[in-house]
Amino acid sequence: METKARMRISRGKFNGMNAVADERGVIAAAAMDQRGSLKKAIAKARGSDASSSDLSEFKIQVTEVLTRYASAILLDPEYGLAALQRRARNAGAFLAYEKTGYDVSVEGRLPDLLDEWSVRRLVEAGANVIKVLMYYNSSDNEHIQNTKYAFIERIGAECIALDVPFFLEVIAYDDKVGEEKSIEFAKIKPIRVREYMDEFSKPRYGVDVLKVEIPVNMAYLEGSKANKSGQVAYSREEAKQCFLAAANTSRVPFIYLSAGVSNEVFLESLELATEAGTAFSGVLCGRATWQEGIPVYAKGGPSALRGWLEEEGVRNIQALNERLRQGAKPWWDYYGGKEALEIVETLK
Repeated sequence: METKARMRISRGKFNGMNAVADERGVIAAAAMDQRGSLKKAIAKARGSDASSSDLSEFKIQVTEVLTRYASAILLDPEYGLAALQRRARNAGAFLAYEKTGYDVSVEGRLPDLLDEWSVRRLVEAGANVIKVLMYYNSSDNEHIQNTKYAFIERIGAECIALDVPFFLEVIAYDDKVGEEKSIEFAKIKPIRVREYMDEFSKPRYGVDVLKVEIPVNMAYLEGSKANKSGQVAYSREEAKQCFLAAANTSRVPFIYLSAGVSNEVFLESLELATEAGTAFSGVLCGRATWQEGIPVYAKGGPSALRGWLEEEGVRNIQALNERLRQGAKPWWDYYGGKEALEIVETLK
């Protein structure tokens, strides 16, 4: 990877980045900001409705156990503030700024922010970093595109004004191609991921780190453990080129999200990223680590979940940390090393 030009970074953003990274500068973070999807999953496993207190309690248990092994935890201010206070002392804090889900009756999967929150309020609640999720399809019409571009520009400017890092999570989609788990979408996914990494790493958006998808669908990778159907969208060599093509497009450090796959599949994905020589700076991993604890909680409550987390959850996150030790690079290496950063008091 080419060394980037000397970068000016504000003290607040520098400190915020390091607060969510480990001592090596690698972001080994756990994600627990799920809301609507978590509520539905608990309700399905239990056979009856899940309450707001269920979400809060689940987040507390995950946070208390897993942050002992994570550099940070991503939570939401709707159900996660109690959990935020229960994280391990070593763990930094991400807070999500967006509303969960999107309005299916409106074209374009448009994003929206939490009504009662701002970057200032999230920082006051304890956030070291602001995280926003947005769905993106480069083939959408001009109105949808410009709506999303302006949306991210506003958040970027807000984070600059409050001197706090902005992590943007982008999820690719294309309703004309089909459902995101299909082989048809798998074939265009590398292009879609590369396109959004190119677009949203532009300086105008103020994004400090991109949280991105694995650029291939491992379920259609030739010879992968995740491939159960036998259908193939890419060979192993083609997949490695997809990793590198996306990585080389980004102008900012990036980390991978697990996107709801199993822990085994996510670990295999990171092994492939490492084999390809991809310069990723860590992960923000959620369901791959703790999703199998949902039926445990639904049937046995907090104590049962706690027992599962102490064994299986810890085993999952430790395996993940081992993959990061093998392949992840410090976020500051993207700019040529820590010594190449010029720390200033403000970017305004």
